[in-house]
Amino acid sequence: MSRFDPRAKGPHPDPETDPISEEKAGAAPGQAASEPDYFAQLLSLKAEFENYRKRVDREKPELRRAGRAEVLLKLLPIYDLLQMAHGQIQAAHADSDLARGMEGIFKEFEKIFKEEGIAAMDALGKPYDPLRHEVLGAVESESPEGTVLDVLQAGFTLHDKVLRPARVRISQGTSKKKQTKEEDV
Repeated sequence: MSRFDPRAKGPHPDPETDPISEEKAGAAPGQAASEPDYFAQLLSLKAEFENYRKRVDREKPELRRAGRAEVLLKLLPIYDLLQMAHGQIQAAHADSDLARGMEGIFKEFEKIFKEEGIAAMDALGKPYDPLRHEVLGAVESESPEGTVLDVLQAGFTLHDKVLRPARVRISQGTSKKKQTKEEDV
């Protein structure tokens, strides 16, 4: 017989000092001391799921934007090639059906770019900005040092963030030898 058996002879356990009695006293009525608290786990799981759902709802628009930007970035080389072909067609056959067809293609590109928030950068004649320009060369010039002289490949922004930097040639200023010769004269 166990010591908790009412038929047992001897002293009954003291609920204040008996650890098993303390566990049973803290448990909900009808719940054994060794059973986990399923209701608390359920509340915790529900709160975690709500936080997850809210985080996903916040991140969805940013993920969509990133996906769009990736696709649009892949279209830009095609746009560049079509633009080069268009320039050659305009030079040789300005009034042909082919030239008018190319104009239609560029109008559609411009419409899509406008809908998506893409804008071409205007870099020519502006100071070099390392966040917006990629320098492919420097040329001596009368322009102030660091001024963009040529745009070799157009840059684009997507909602005021750089989608593709402009590839440019900048001024490195006039050489020291030329300046000293001019001062001597």
